[in-house]
Amino acid sequence: MTLKEVCKILKNKNNIEILTHSSPDGDTFGCGFALCLALQSMGKNARVVVEKLPSKFEFLTKGVKEQDFQGEFVVSVDIAALSLLGSNAEKYKDIIDLCIDHHGSNSIEIQDKYVDAQAAAACEIIYQIILELGVKITKEIANCLYTGISTDTGCFRFSNTTAQTHRIAADLMETGCDFEIINKNMFETKSKARVELEKNLYDTMEYFAEGKGAIICISLDMLERLNINNDDIEGIESIPRLIEGVVLGITMKEKEKNSYKISVRTNDGINASKFCEKFGGGGHTAAAGCKLSGEYETVKEKLIKSAEEFI
Repeated sequence: MTLKEVCKILKNKNNIEILTHSSPDGDTFGCGFALCLALQSMGKNARVVVEKLPSKFEFLTKGVKEQDFQGEFVVSVDIAALSLLGSNAEKYKDIIDLCIDHHGSNSIEIQDKYVDAQAAAACEIIYQIILELGVKITKEIANCLYTGISTDTGCFRFSNTTAQTHRIAADLMETGCDFEIINKNMFETKSKARVELEKNLYDTMEYFAEGKGAIICISLDMLERLNINNDDIEGIESIPRLIEGVVLGITMKEKEKNSYKISVRTNDGINASKFCEKFGGGGHTAAAGCKLSGEYETVKEKLIKSAEEFI
């Protein structure tokens, strides 16, 4: 599809539900609420479907109207696979009408799908869609879009950042977005619980492949003992990659007994998506994920062995 075709569809639809992915981040929320604000400004009924909105992202809802309507058209944003719908999967997995994403590994099989794997964040695509729709980018919309772009590029430090990324960010800054506040809240401010979590995580860290790989694990026991919520986990996956000499970092998150969400972050051109595809996952070149089940030691050793061969 082209952006014009995407916009033609959106112009002709109403009562629109916008899906975000499970374990949500700034990009999926930024996309959802920016598009919702744009559609509502066009006189349409629209709402964002979320599992749970962490308190750090509540500011993105500013200006969004609560509208009571029966959903007729479903749009997914920043969702690469149906498995990422989480608790919303049963209701929405077979009724997505339009998919907008930036993951080259997108596996959602529907007719109307727009994927730009060159976009650093899905919010870059939503920015272009909003302009094509002829909607003015307000400060509220700019805050949503900037949040998505900033968080998905690690505050413009990751290798997915492009010149276009900076141009869009500059436009959003000129619109009046609260970039300084957003970056401080997303990258500098830590709760006391987050600090305690990081202390515990470093105790779980193991190196492999002669120090080129590192792995950490967040267990259910750790989350309960430290009273950790979703806000405190945001961005934790980057910790292994920040260590000198590490080109492939793995974070294991125990979601339920013997079930793990695996997040992989890489440096130096190591393809995280290709690695995660070995386990039925995918994502971006430098950031990807998958899911594995089994005993902790078994899953950990499987990941380490595969990563050593991959490196």
